[in-house]
Amino acid sequence: MGKNLDEWEGERWLDIRSDNVRKIMQARLELARSKGCNGVEPDNVDGYTNETGFPLTADDQLDYNRFLASEAKIRGLAVGLKNDVDQLEELAGAFDFAVNEQCHEFNECGDYKFFTKNNKPVFNAEYKKSYRTDPARAGICKAALESNIRTLVLPLDLDGTFRYSCDSP
Repeated sequence: MGKNLDEWEGERWLDIRSDNVRKIMQARLELARSKGCNGVEPDNVDGYTNETGFPLTADDQLDYNRFLASEAKIRGLAVGLKNDVDQLEELAGAFDFAVNEQCHEFNECGDYKFFTKNNKPVFNAEYKKSYRTDPARAGICKAALESNIRTLVLPLDLDGTFRYSCDSP
């Protein structure tokens, strides 16, 4: 195990080059299949852009992410790519959908064209407080619909106090 993830107490980076990590992930994918899941969305698949405690490269990450996608599909599971914005073009063919957090806030939504142009869904969550009210929310929802990105506006702590779908009028 490597360094702690910033702002996520109790979560640590793993060395994605490790055969043991891959065996554990195969077992987790098998568990998802055995429980009747239709798909999975592995998280924290952009370690090469973070301080993990390991000398991970972009190629290491591409290899691992493709491994996850392949192993999910072997089990009949749809697989989503979460974040890893810098490798969207290279990975769009291996994944069935994408998940992003805050692509509007960080001006990343356009990068998901590699998914949307191939009719692969992109799901996005936005947490910025100003998006809870018009006109800021109207602006991001207009952009979301134009770029074919399914966007929800939610509270960051996901406590259920607020939920707005840009797909709803």
